[in-house]
Amino acid sequence: MEYSGENLDVIVIGAGVMGSSTAYQTAKRGQNTLLLEQFDFLHHRGSSHGESRTLRSTYPEDYYSHMVIESSRLWEEAQSEIGYKVYFKTPQFDMGPAHDTSLQAVISSCRKNKIPHQVLDPSQVLEEYSGRIQLPEDWIGVITELGGVVKPTKAVSMYQTLALKHGAVLRDNIEVVDIRKDDVRGGVLVYTKDGESFWGKKCVVTVGAWMKKLVKRVTGLFLPIQPLETTVCYWRIKQGQEGKFTMASGFPTFASYGKPYIYGTPSLEFPGLIKIPVHGGSPCDPDKRTWAPAATSLDPLKVWIKETFNGLVDSSAPVQTQSCLYSMTPDEDFVIDFLGGEFGKEVVVAGGFSGHGFKMAPVVGRILADLVVGGEAKGVELKHFRVGRFEGNANGNVKGFEDQVSRTELPTC
Repeated sequence: MEYSGENLDVIVIGAGVMGSSTAYQTAKRGQNTLLLEQFDFLHHRGSSHGESRTLRSTYPEDYYSHMVIESSRLWEEAQSEIGYKVYFKTPQFDMGPAHDTSLQAVISSCRKNKIPHQVLDPSQVLEEYSGRIQLPEDWIGVITELGGVVKPTKAVSMYQTLALKHGAVLRDNIEVVDIRKDDVRGGVLVYTKDGESFWGKKCVVTVGAWMKKLVKRVTGLFLPIQPLETTVCYWRIKQGQEGKFTMASGFPTFASYGKPYIYGTPSLEFPGLIKIPVHGGSPCDPDKRTWAPAATSLDPLKVWIKETFNGLVDSSAPVQTQSCLYSMTPDEDFVIDFLGGEFGKEVVVAGGFSGHGFKMAPVVGRILADLVVGGEAKGVELKHFRVGRFEGNANGNVKGFEDQVSRTELPTC
């Protein structure tokens, strides 16, 4: 569908999972919506591609648990509308030292929010998973039923297709270089690199790793959202053991709260391989990436794989790696807020999803649609995601922040 009018209700900039989910939500509400993407749709240069993302409700923070619970329902609602699945359910298994503060906070949150869970000692874990998972004596495991795997590229495509179905216009290879307030008509003007401009009543900016650059160019405001280049690793399951690590066999998505921080999914996308990365990354310019595997040692991960999976997974080296981007904030919380200043409530920004936001894309899209359509979000507290919490960093101590995030192990995605 070609763009053919000037009376846009909402312009969404950035067609990753957050922008595509938002365009679906606004179009579904009857808003004349335009979705713009600087690269090809479904590209691999950002954070919304690849083979899998985990879905889990086990967060130390209550506000994330609530968002995941709503998102799980919205994932199912959207895939029911499209007619195929992007969200595949399996239990979530968290493990770590018994006295780890984050893991204990997860357990407390489950109790407080009445999330069904089991806390198991090492012998119970060994029995539960028929010898596939073995923990040290001073560790515990936590099983919750609300878990699973989301297929990222397929999910983005789903939301774009549904946005089109509800009347949105989608255009790719359109790089936005400026956003200005229209002092004559009200609303905003969005300018592109090739000289086009679009007018809309409201604008949503969901440009991922490019958020810091675009917001600085438009307003001069420094948002401390640092792109990190990270590496996802796949490991070969030993011959004859492949069936033990599939969803059909009851194998869970998982996260380890030890050092290093590790997460993974059952064998799904590549038969005979299992996804087990270490969270971490190197600060980068998203336009000047190396695309090379991380230079950090994998030795701690190799030891963890060998011991945790009882030698059933070949821990000598990953057989496949993929490069991906995180957009990290200093506190690892999201940014979801009105841009403010001269734009007031006409421009909303959403970014800094810090390696754990993909699972919440449906509820983020719903929240952003609430903000541009009604001026406030329903059923969620956004105080944790305000732009104003960074006011002390208005001038941007970029080097200090880069040093900080390069040393930090990141939350599970």
